[in-house]
Amino acid sequence: MQIPRIVIAGVTSGVGKTTVAVAVMHALRRKGGLKVQPFKVGPDFIDPSYHTFVTKRQSRNLDVWMMGKQGVLDCFVGACQGADVAVIEGVMGLFDGMSGKDDFASTAHVAKILDAPVVLVVDAAKSARSIAAIILGFLQFDKNLRIAGIILNNVAGERHAGYITDALAGKIKVPVVGIVRRNSEIRMEERHLGLVPAPELHEVKRKAIVAAAKYVADQIDIDKILKLCGTSLLSDAPVRTRLDTKSRIAVALDESFNFYYADNLDALRRSGAELVFFSPVQEARLPEYIHGIMLGGGFPEVLADRLERNQSMIKSIRKAVLDGMPIYGECGGLMYLTRSIRGYKGEKKARKMAGLVDADTLMTSRLTLNYTEAVCDGPIFGRTRLRGHEFHYSSIENVARDSKFAYSMKKGKGITGDKDGLVVNGSGLAAYMHLHFADTKLPDRLMQACARYSRR
Repeated sequence: MQIPRIVIAGVTSGVGKTTVAVAVMHALRRKGGLKVQPFKVGPDFIDPSYHTFVTKRQSRNLDVWMMGKQGVLDCFVGACQGADVAVIEGVMGLFDGMSGKDDFASTAHVAKILDAPVVLVVDAAKSARSIAAIILGFLQFDKNLRIAGIILNNVAGERHAGYITDALAGKIKVPVVGIVRRNSEIRMEERHLGLVPAPELHEVKRKAIVAAAKYVADQIDIDKILKLCGTSLLSDAPVRTRLDTKSRIAVALDESFNFYYADNLDALRRSGAELVFFSPVQEARLPEYIHGIMLGGGFPEVLADRLERNQSMIKSIRKAVLDGMPIYGECGGLMYLTRSIRGYKGEKKARKMAGLVDADTLMTSRLTLNYTEAVCDGPIFGRTRLRGHEFHYSSIENVARDSKFAYSMKKGKGITGDKDGLVVNGSGLAAYMHLHFADTKLPDRLMQACARYSRR
């Protein structure tokens, strides 16, 4: 398979990668109606929602730690079917990966796996001639990586741009393909875990995303970026047949629960699941004729008052789980299954949740952000080794002493004492760890658990 591709990377976090990547995607889609397939390097649920919004194609994550090299290649090739060009937004700084020893799981690593050229975004806000030294260092750091273009962001004006371009002349042979002027009005709305997910934004703020993308895109040479795109041949992904539907799984999807890898949902469908989406915020009860429940991550703390008021949904979920129905909750899903959530924006009142996990959730100012690895021995996934990640500003408190855990953490923090994966009523799991279903046995085992329940 051969498809033009480009990686939008940053010198560091916070240089405007997402804004630039969204602008490039938006501009390519406008230009001749190109079908743009977006990707995000690393374990991120929020940035891909912006990609999906502007391209109208589902953004996919590319993470070497969770998916492996072949998983990254399979995902890329599979997602690019029918696309004209692929745009991959990086994570953190270009070479930032799992450690300082090498570039494993970094943007650079993924770019080399895909044989994709890189456009480097540099924040020029507080420098001039020093920008040349920074870029020169990046160009020379890894000769196996092709940095094909530079975008200067947060440039104060023509005079500032002149200082930088004069400094680059004769020293940097890579072309500058964009000089983006500073504009305090161009800002995407943020919250404690980063940008606010695009599905939560109302129409006015969605229009602001498009306006920001257009403002930035107008200062980037999109024709040059198209010419820089790599087109080397990648072998086709294996054809994955979809099995006949075996079970119906209710998947929570609304303002509070929307952190799902699209690949995970696709993997469940291939394993034979019919996915039925529902809202713990807005709907009164679970969908009918289901055999399992999935509660993804998200922001249950933000709408905890509405979740608490929706007692009919809480009773519906409790009844199903206490009857033995398998339930799988990740991060926000875990929080919803505890007795209560308190502490968001300093609120002292504890909001009552489902109470299927004998513990409470406390929102904190401490960020937990790690790649994770665990040995699992429990319901749903059985005995296996898991790789994933954790990303939250909360802790699980007052955990009952007789609670059972399915995950023994080898890397990462988990819930408490290097343990994660609380067992829910003997047949379910609730964990901080987010998993990727590139490991096909995970969706298969979740489906098998639901199928066993359906035969009762």
